[in-house]
Amino acid sequence: MSGAVEARLAELGLTLPEVVPPLASYQPAVRSGVYVYTAGQLPMVEGKLAVTGKVGGEVTPEEAKDLARTCALNALAAVKSVAGDLDRVARVVKVVGFVASAPDFTGQPGVINGASELLGEVLGEKGVHARSAVGVAVLPLDAPVEVEIQVELTEA
Repeated sequence: MSGAVEARLAELGLTLPEVVPPLASYQPAVRSGVYVYTAGQLPMVEGKLAVTGKVGGEVTPEEAKDLARTCALNALAAVKSVAGDLDRVARVVKVVGFVASAPDFTGQPGVINGASELLGEVLGEKGVHARSAVGVAVLPLDAPVEVEIQVELTEA
């Protein structure tokens, strides 16, 4: 373990996972200048989706909110893979969350709050960000949620 951010993760009872390997032709995260952009992160745990299906159908909003937290944790792992140290995060700039939704489900913002809240718990004020929460018909592997983040790094 290294640094204050990972110490905070440990205080919260969380462990930074291994970076989820790409499912297609892309990188989990790329750096451009002082910014890191992650690919969409699914709620993978030990290489598998814990739950599949549509939110408001087979997946409850509460389950989906927890899955969004997992997505955000996976996104932090992807950021670390290119930044080297999460203490270099100056701030989370933007979060985009996709929710595979049953036709009548309209609670996408509440689901993506899981990711936003985790980033705030882990990074404090640096975790406050702009955000989009979008309902979609289907996500890769029939995942209920997908989250991508953009972070700004310190110059060091």
